[in-house]
Amino acid sequence: MTTPPTMYGAQWCKDCRRSKALLDTLGIDYVNVDLELEPDRVDEARAIAGRKNIPVIVFDDGTVLVEPSDAELEAALTDHGLRP
Repeated sequence: MTTPPTMYGAQWCKDCRRSKALLDTLGIDYVNVDLELEPDRVDEARAIAGRKNIPVIVFDDGTVLVEPSDAELEAALTDHGLRP
């Protein structure tokens, strides 16, 4: 069984809301880390991404997407067997 991806983001971030909406629309299970509610995890997201941009989406094999387009996110979900 594949572990759900983890998405680091914030409500004020337009790209985060877009990626979250896509995941929700596709019915993809994921772990949502709201960096406004969990500010102690900001450094964690920054270390994973190598920069301050969000969203940061991490897959179970270590693949990391930073500010992905919808097409990039959909391709990664397909590559990871999370959608047909």
